[in-house]
This record gives sequence, C-alpha cells and structure tokens, in this order.
Amino acid sequence: MNNKYDLEDRTFNFAKNCRKYVKSLKTSVINIEDGKQLIRSSGSVGANYIEANEKLGDKDFKFRLKIARKEAKESGYWLRLLKDSNPDSDLAQNLIEESIELRKILSSILKKA
Repeated sequence: MNNKYDLEDRTFNFAKNCRKYVKSLKTSVINIEDGKQLIRSSGSVGANYIEANEKLGDKDFKFRLKIARKEAKESGYWLRLLKDSNPDSDLAQNLIEESIELRKILSSILKKA
C-alpha cells in the first residue's frame, strides 16, 4: 500500500479517536468548548494532508503540510488541556503521543520535499 494512504488512514483514525475521547467526557463548559476546538483541529490534520496530496504545485504541497503539522500541534494543546481537566482518562495521553508522532512525520515529509 502507498505510504500516502497509510498516513491518510492514520490521520483519519486520529480524528476519529479524538471524537470518541470528547464523547466519553462528562458534560461541562470546559469539556464542551475545548472538545469543539479539538474536534476542529484533529479533523484538519487529515483534511490538510489530503489537500497536500492533491497539490497544485510544490509550494501548495508544502503550505498544506505546514498547516497539517500546525493543526497536529494545536490538537496536542487541546488534548493537554482536556487531560488536565479530566485526569482519570488514559486515552488523552495516547492521543497526545499520536499528535506528537504525526507532527514528526509531517516535519520529516516537509524536510524531504
């Protein structure tokens, strides 16, 4: 299988798992507001990666990858805030680690581009 599709699947699963995590949290103003931000940023990682693969040129490819990397970093931020507010959940730490891994992968692709 092409690596491009592996990363598409991985970013999709990251967004899906972030949604599952948000859904599992108790209802509070903090969880709702921070959860909305996490849902947006986590979905944007994969969406921008897909856009990068449909590039209009090298400049567009790099620009989309940079946005995807930025969104992965932002997702990690929201996850850290949610974990701090909900320390009893182990899922947050796994998702934080995945956001870091995605950032590293996207950075590696950018360096090679």
